[in-house]
Amino acid sequence: MGQCVTKCKNPSSTLGSKNGDRDPSSKSHSRRGAGHREEQVPPCGKPGGDILVNGTKKAEAATEACQLPTSSGDAGRESKSNAEESSLQRLEELFRRYKDEREDAILEEGMERFCSDLCVDPTEFRVLLLAWKFQAATMCKFTRKEFFDGCKAISADSIDGICARFPSLLTEAKQEDKFKDLYRFTFQFGLDSEEGQRSLHREIAIALWKLVFTQNNPPVLDQWLNFLTENPSGIKGISRDTWNMFLNFTQVIGPDLSNYSEDEAWPSLFDTFVEWEMQRRQREGDGRGAPSSGPEGLCPNEQT
Repeated sequence: MGQCVTKCKNPSSTLGSKNGDRDPSSKSHSRRGAGHREEQVPPCGKPGGDILVNGTKKAEAATEACQLPTSSGDAGRESKSNAEESSLQRLEELFRRYKDEREDAILEEGMERFCSDLCVDPTEFRVLLLAWKFQAATMCKFTRKEFFDGCKAISADSIDGICARFPSLLTEAKQEDKFKDLYRFTFQFGLDSEEGQRSLHREIAIALWKLVFTQNNPPVLDQWLNFLTENPSGIKGISRDTWNMFLNFTQVIGPDLSNYSEDEAWPSLFDTFVEWEMQRRQREGDGRGAPSSGPEGLCPNEQT
């Protein structure tokens, strides 16, 4: 599913001529006739209206001599435009390397080759981060727009460039607001948009919860996933509301679940989970207090 450096060179322009380069002794040789003297062109930006030739001002000539062929701003914009064009060409070549032969998108086979070149597993967290930055609508697929916009968003136009961005993406995902955005994206990413799904299949939701919490595993997550796996309530799918509220649940409810209240506006599935988990812990506690079945539990007449 889912390693770039561009250069922008801004050349500056200067006039090659300098004033005062001639030896002062050569002034006597500068006359071409009576009352005639060679004109000295002033440096750019200085008025030339005081320079006279045969009593006539040459301001216009001095002004023309001071004009640059191109301004530094124009040169900078041209250089930036060239860099952007080169980057787009590299992105086009990169996209064509993995795109499907019949569809203008990177599909499952191309995604596998893309991930292989990135040296990542298609099911790992870094690929989810890439899909998040690409704002991919469907798993195992990058459209042309998603791929180009995503690469621009992370400032990369090559395999090496994308790989170089992974550390900063991992750091970014640790920020609370960024992680919340990633978390909400993950639900939508897991849906089958072509089928018009509105809830995640239980197995897909479990896999995505494990994936999205790769860097920050809340204490209650394992118990929650065990609850879903054992499926005591016949759970088939996870709604968007349940998915979103679970993040809030991990942030405000303590590991011992003691501050959970059914009177608050939690999804009913959370009520079932807390009840199930508390009963499980009670059974474990009772089990630890029961006598063991080892040799000490044998009847006296059975011991030798």
